[in-house]
Amino acid sequence: MELDDRKVKILKTIIQNYLETGEPVGSRTISKYPDLNLSSATIRNEMADLEEMGYIIQPHTSAGRIPSDKGYRFYVDNMMVERSKEVEDLKVELEGKKDRMDQLLKQAAKVLANHTNYASMVSAPTVHRNKLKFLQLSRVSDQQILAVIVAEGNMIRNKLIDVDTRLDEETMLKLNILLNTNMCGLSIEEINLGLIAALKEKAGIHSQIISDVMDAIGEAIKADEDLEIYTSGTNNIFKYPELSDGSKASEIISAFEEKQELTELVQETLQSENNTGIQVYIGNESPIANMKDCSVVTATYELGDGMKGTIGVIGPKRMDYEKVVDSLKALKAQMDRIYLENRKEE
Repeated sequence: MELDDRKVKILKTIIQNYLETGEPVGSRTISKYPDLNLSSATIRNEMADLEEMGYIIQPHTSAGRIPSDKGYRFYVDNMMVERSKEVEDLKVELEGKKDRMDQLLKQAAKVLANHTNYASMVSAPTVHRNKLKFLQLSRVSDQQILAVIVAEGNMIRNKLIDVDTRLDEETMLKLNILLNTNMCGLSIEEINLGLIAALKEKAGIHSQIISDVMDAIGEAIKADEDLEIYTSGTNNIFKYPELSDGSKASEIISAFEEKQELTELVQETLQSENNTGIQVYIGNESPIANMKDCSVVTATYELGDGMKGTIGVIGPKRMDYEKVVDSLKALKAQMDRIYLENRKEE
């Protein structure tokens, strides 16, 4: 007899409940789960079938049921693999998005420079206010486990963790359920010492693994990767006499080539945008030291899931501000439209 969807759900609930509490699970406990919506009598019949099939056992008379080795094996092979597949699907999806996103941002910078006759920059989106979506621990060897961490915005990080002893499948399942039950949906600010202490206590002899996973989660959520910035129209600087002086032009071009100062500009823009999302820096107001003779106009675009980036135009103080602001607003709207179309296609 194969397991139908109802038996699978009940078996999954028994295993998860047992791994969380360590106590045999009865039909009344299972009936309290609203997603099952089954009576105690129906659950008892299904549990009897599961016991007859060897997926659960009754440790002693009048007790509830606990998973058998066969039940654990089914859980590992048919349920945890779903999470692994979700991780792989996300990786493929993100890789495809990255290729399309790169092309979109490069084209956006080029169009903006051509339309305004100034220099332009577009930063790749970064994820802000990250929350943990889920994580999965998998055994790589007797001495290492792999933590796959997925944060808000489908940002994936992998972290190898060294272990002193080989962890069996039941222990891995317990740790996965313990961490996901208590951590998913939390931001880095919500992961406090009290929560960590409670998780370490529940993990018992495996408390060090909890500490290592917490470090990995912190790195994943707070990770500051090199910010990708696409530029175009740098040569337009030479069209304006007040900027084409040898030393001034050299400093501006250097800022575009090295991009460190552009990165600081992006970070400031994302942190202090005004209500319209448009920032105008004139002369000495510019956060970029090498652009004190320029005007810099930036805007923040948002692609959902907490992903934000900056588009900007750099030109002389006598730039056509109205045209630049209109161009930035139009580009933001265009990027929003393209992003929504891509989401529909997916």
